[in-house]
Parts: sequence; structure tokens; C-alpha cells
Amino acid sequence: MRFASLGSGSKGNATLVQWKQTCLMIDCGFSVKETTRRLQKLSKSPEEISAILVTHEHSDHWKGVMAFSSQYSIPVYLTQGCLRAVRLTTESYTAIELIDSHSSFVIGDLEIMPIPVPHDACEPVQYILSAGKYKLGILTDTGSITTYIKDSYRDCDGLIIEANHDQDLLAAGDYPKFLKQRVASSQGHLNNNQTAELIAHIDQQRVQHIVIAHISQANNNLNLVQERLGKVYKGMGKIHYACQNSGFDWLEISA
Repeated sequence: MRFASLGSGSKGNATLVQWKQTCLMIDCGFSVKETTRRLQKLSKSPEEISAILVTHEHSDHWKGVMAFSSQYSIPVYLTQGCLRAVRLTTESYTAIELIDSHSSFVIGDLEIMPIPVPHDACEPVQYILSAGKYKLGILTDTGSITTYIKDSYRDCDGLIIEANHDQDLLAAGDYPKFLKQRVASSQGHLNNNQTAELIAHIDQQRVQHIVIAHISQANNNLNLVQERLGKVYKGMGKIHYACQNSGFDWLEISA
């Protein structure tokens, strides 16, 4: 199994996961033109995308989904709540496939388990994708770490997790008060301490790659993230950092 990112942050998100002949895109927060350009940098074409999985309706994850799907006839998988939020119907868009946020499903060679998360969206989910015995967990856009999240992500071989903000930088920053409260709330985004809490809980001897994603350009910096994670991560796997402009290149999970 391999995975990569087209970009990660408040200006747009999209992640690719590939196993054998199946290549899934998780979210599409860029225009069709920009998505295609970023795919080319990863040596992929739109025609190679098997399906798009949507986490939630916020524009940095949703912006390009339906346009990209329509142009290239790609099915879109999302929850009923997300469908209501974007005001679409399955009758109008036959490419839409509704998923149960508590039930696994299969697309081609990959098994997908949606994970309900606390975020200020309508029935938001994140995903754990399995290829044989290997598991990749994707966890961004959640305001807190629930017991269910801890248990679900404990035994991943690869993990993409957000470290959105440093609490002190957010509090002292230029965001208006309502936005600071939203980001820091239990339905907002993970701060560095919460991210470290989950990484301390996972099987560190099993995980091969940890990617820190959705890092706020205004309310965080790499030095703070690295310092915090260095106190809890003792595994042999590599820690990578996704960026807004180029995401991250292909990473492989293997024996």
C-alpha cells in the first residue's frame, strides 16, 4: 500500500491511497485544474482515480469534489449528513454512493472503515483503509480524541494525523475571538498536545510512517510540533510533515 498528498491545510486538502489497481482520493479541496496539476506531480492521471471519499463538507475538503467527479465519471462516497449539508440528492447525481458512518465497505482492492469524529460539520468522518494486513489511518479535522478514536487508530501501519495549532500561538494570534473559539473547541481541530496524546497511545513499534498534516500556517510551526512529538514518540518509523503547497510524496507501507 502507498499513499501521498496533493496538499494539506486550510486552503485545500486531498490524499491518495493506492493498493494494486485501486487508487482512492480522500477529499478534493482544489479546482479541477489544480487537482490535475498536483496529480501529475505524483505521476497520476484523473482517469486512474477509482473513487473519491469525502470526510465532510467544508470547502477545503469539498470544493472540487463534484466538478472533478463529473468531469471524469468518478463515484463519490459520503455520509447522509454530508449529502444534506451540500444540498445534493442521489437522484440528481448518480455518481453518489451513501455510506454508513459506522460500517466498513469495499472499493476494489481496499477495505474502508469510516470513523465518526467530533467536528463542526454534518456527520463528519475520517477513514482507516486496509490492504490485506496493513492499515492506514487518516485523522484530521477533529476537535478531540475520543476513546473510540484511540481504540480505532491504535494498530495502524501508517498514520496521517493533524497537528493544527499550538494553543499559545492561537490564543495570541490575529484570529477573531469567535474563530479562535471554534478552532480550539472540542469540535474544532487538534492541537499539538492532543496529537501527541494519540501518538503516545498507538503501537509505536508497528507504525512505519507518521505524517503530521493540516498544520496551521498562522497558529503553529514545525519546531513546536517536533518538540512536542519528540517527547512521546519512541518508535523506529519515520515522521513526515505535510505542507499546503505540495502535500507529501508517495510513502509505502510494506513488510
